[in-house]
Amino acid sequence: MTLQQLKYIIAIDRYRNFAKAAAELDVTQPTLSALLQKLEDELGVRLFERSNKSVRPTAIGETVIMQAEKVLCQTEMISETIAEQKGEVSGLLSIGIGPSIAPYIMPWFIKKYTDSYPGVKLTVNEMRGEMVIESIRLGKIDIGIAISGNSAPEVVEIPFYCEPFLVYVAKDCLLKMPAFNPADLLHEKMWIMKESQCMRESAFSFCKTRSIGQHIYEAGSIETLIRIVDINGGFTIIPEMHLPFLTDSQRENVRPIEGRYVSRRCVSIYIRKDFIRHRMLKSMVETMLSIIPPKMIDNGLLDNIELR
Repeated sequence: MTLQQLKYIIAIDRYRNFAKAAAELDVTQPTLSALLQKLEDELGVRLFERSNKSVRPTAIGETVIMQAEKVLCQTEMISETIAEQKGEVSGLLSIGIGPSIAPYIMPWFIKKYTDSYPGVKLTVNEMRGEMVIESIRLGKIDIGIAISGNSAPEVVEIPFYCEPFLVYVAKDCLLKMPAFNPADLLHEKMWIMKESQCMRESAFSFCKTRSIGQHIYEAGSIETLIRIVDINGGFTIIPEMHLPFLTDSQRENVRPIEGRYVSRRCVSIYIRKDFIRHRMLKSMVETMLSIIPPKMIDNGLLDNIELR
């Protein structure tokens, strides 16, 4: 068995489609099918069940694929170790990030990072928090950025930043109030984006009071929630970094939450415990620090990443 063969079965598993896997590997579909058959003959087991409509790993195939991912991950560490010793920031960098975080960071990050580090081949994938952790654990991505509090035995969490929530209210909804007290709108419409707004550490959590409101709509984006409030009335909460996305008239509908109600979301960086590309991680964090407001940054981040 060769490393190239391991890459073949990983690609087939990723796409569950021979044509797409072959395109990534830069081989023809018949060639890939023949190479898979040859590997299965060598191993004496069937790794994938094939039909006209689908390709999926067998039970033994899933085990082999998992081992293949670990082997390739360990192999890549050899070149990464050499690059670290040379002081180079180059090679592949794969980042997984939560979809409710990406809009406020990634457009600027991609521009600044690719300009500063042309030797790095950057790929970014939006994925839910649990998928970020699983992808790191399996070595499918290098670094994850997701809501804090996710954990796994093989994954290290580094607190990154905490961002306050603000209340966005409809124009006819208590506009004269300088700040928002949650009790004031108990009977109004609450509009919620579950993944980004249900925070574990919030003393005032929309999740805790979600049964009180007249209606809850679990939208897929903050932008959708704002449009719903503009048209239907009621209120929602938005992260502070969404403010630049609002029009001047929409900003007039934003209210702070009174101080005794803790409402924020915290974001962390996730890496494998055996992660060794410290210069790469440092380059990513330094670029992020030029984008995220300094007041939000976790006090321990600089020491964790060894930027000082």
